[in-house]
Amino acid sequence: MELPLNPVKRFVFRSRKQLEHDPVGILPASSESPPELEVLEVIVPERMQASYGLYVWPSAPILAWYLFENRHHLPGKRVLELGAGTALPGVVAALLGAQVTLSDSAKLPHCLEQCHRTATINGVGDKVKVIGLTWGLFLNSLTQLKGQVDLLLGSDCFYDPSVFEDLISTVAYILGHNPKAKFLTTYQERSADWSIEHLLKKWGLHCKHVPLNNLANSESVDLLALMQDHTIHLLEITSEVSPNAGISRDNDIEIDHTEFP
Repeated sequence: MELPLNPVKRFVFRSRKQLEHDPVGILPASSESPPELEVLEVIVPERMQASYGLYVWPSAPILAWYLFENRHHLPGKRVLELGAGTALPGVVAALLGAQVTLSDSAKLPHCLEQCHRTATINGVGDKVKVIGLTWGLFLNSLTQLKGQVDLLLGSDCFYDPSVFEDLISTVAYILGHNPKAKFLTTYQERSADWSIEHLLKKWGLHCKHVPLNNLANSESVDLLALMQDHTIHLLEITSEVSPNAGISRDNDIEIDHTEFP
């Protein structure tokens, strides 16, 4: 039986006035960058069902806006979104020219269907791949990603401590076999007692806190409205620690004060 749909959510991304210098990017600039985008609209249908993957959580628009602000660096890049669900960040990346694969647990076919639905309604259904990828299981769907990823995305994947190691081990495997890739993830702070620091060390990963100052200072973005009274952080996770990084501590997350390359 087909489940009823909630009213769709509409997200509109508008370009802000460009700075005199290029903004710091998430990846080296691409020669395939498209002309300046003024407006990008994304429609996300939500399902009236009790499931994490069928609802747009506040972390997703934050990550999507960050990608939009760094859109000149995305064309042609191979992007994999983990735990995609409604797939807002991944679909934004696809609309901005990235080669996108959306993934969610192979055990949750309704979430995979949701990925297809969001991609199709936004006109990229024939360009985006959708795969079942269950965190912590080293199956063909994971091993086939060797050398296939430039950028990992994830929004609010750290929602439950019981999945932290499964997620981090999966990220460590992908980054280990794609050494130039990085994992950009937004997460909603839910408890001061939750920590991933020991797991990052165990799996040989380095975590850098990415300031959201550019979004907060943009006339195009109402960051507080996007956060909906939550505290949301953006992290960059890599498989190697920069020897020149200055490390400090903040709520058990390592903060690297060096800038993006």
